[in-house]
Amino acid sequence: MPTVPVSGRADLTDAQWAVLEPLLPKGKKPGRPPVWAKRQLIDGIRWRTRAGVPWRDVPERYGPWASVYGLFRSWQRDGTWAQILVSLQARADAAGLITWDVSVDSTVARAHQHAAGARKRGTCRPSRLAASMTSRPITAWAGRGGADHQGAPGL
Repeated sequence: MPTVPVSGRADLTDAQWAVLEPLLPKGKKPGRPPVWAKRQLIDGIRWRTRAGVPWRDVPERYGPWASVYGLFRSWQRDGTWAQILVSLQARADAAGLITWDVSVDSTVARAHQHAAGARKRGTCRPSRLAASMTSRPITAWAGRGGADHQGAPGL
């Protein structure tokens, strides 16, 4: 297939395309050839993910937005993107371009008190009533150190 002119500054170069093209799935359907080259559609997918815009805003130079989205979605569903990523990582790892260092961060992330189910003002839960029937009432009080108090040991 003839090369597609690089129209955007972040489109795939010929060298990048030469690495990526063998990893792409081959067409299975006989018949009419596709109107849009896979390279253009992939550049459209890359443009969309980089720009963070809706699919309908993909520029026309990459093809109709529905075709760009259709390729992205079908490859996402059948795992093609994951296979391409694994293949590119294996190639880069074999060339020594990836350092697999693990970095552990020991910072603590604390949640706000409202996020943890803290008690809310004005809300009284049935298990926390002010005069709960499970607490033993104080029936008598004879003063400090006296033996006549009940229900409050150690007071």
